[in-house]
Amino acid sequence: MKAMGTVQVIGSARGLGRVVRRRSSFTAIFILAMLFSQIACESLTPLDTKPLDGAGVHYSTIKELKALHITAAEVGEIAKVRQSGLSDADCVTLLQIFHGRGEAFTAGDAIASLHQSGLSEGSVLALAGMDQVGLGYGELQAMHLAGLSDAIVLEVARHHASGRPALSGASLGTLRNLRVDNVTLLELVRRGIPDSEAPEIIALRRHGSTDAEILRRFAAS
Repeated sequence: MKAMGTVQVIGSARGLGRVVRRRSSFTAIFILAMLFSQIACESLTPLDTKPLDGAGVHYSTIKELKALHITAAEVGEIAKVRQSGLSDADCVTLLQIFHGRGEAFTAGDAIASLHQSGLSEGSVLALAGMDQVGLGYGELQAMHLAGLSDAIVLEVARHHASGRPALSGASLGTLRNLRVDNVTLLELVRRGIPDSEAPEIIALRRHGSTDAEILRRFAAS
C-alpha cells in the first residue's frame, strides 16, 4: 500500500508539473499576442501631419517626408524648421541628412535658431551635413550675431568637425570688435591658429598692428 501511495503522489506531481508548464506556455503566448496586436495597431495609426500643414509645408512635400519614414516626433521638429523660413526642399534634405547617419531628426530648435540669427539656408544645411548642429551650435550662432561672416562660421565648424584647432568664437568676436576684417579672420581660421594664440593677436591689434602685419606674424600652424 505504501508503494502504491508513493506512485500516486509521484504521478500527481508530474501531472501538476505538466499543468503548470501548459499554463505558463499559454500565458507567454497570450502576452506575445497582445504585444503583436499593440504593435500592429500602432503601425496602422495614421501619422498626424497637422503641424506640417500649419507650418506651410506643401502636400507633395509631406508625401516625400512620409516616404522617408518621418516619425511623429520628427513631424514637430520639421515644422519648427519650416516656420523659421527654410524651404520645403530644405526640410526634406535635413531629414535625409539625419536619416543617412542613422539618426532621428531632433535639431529643429538648433536649425531654426541658426537660420533666424541670419545664417543662410545653404550655410545651415552645410552645418547639418557636418554634424555641427548639436550642443555646440550656440557658439556658431553667437559668432554670426557678432558680425562674423557665414564663411568664418563654416570654417570654424569644419575645424571642429575634423578635430583641428581654431580660434574660438569669443576670440574672433573680440577681434571683430577691434575692426579686424572678416577676410583676415577667415584666413587665420583657415591656417588653424589655435585659440591659445588669441591673446597675442588681440594685444598686437590693440597696439596698432594692421591686418597684414598680423597675417605675416601668424603663419599656418
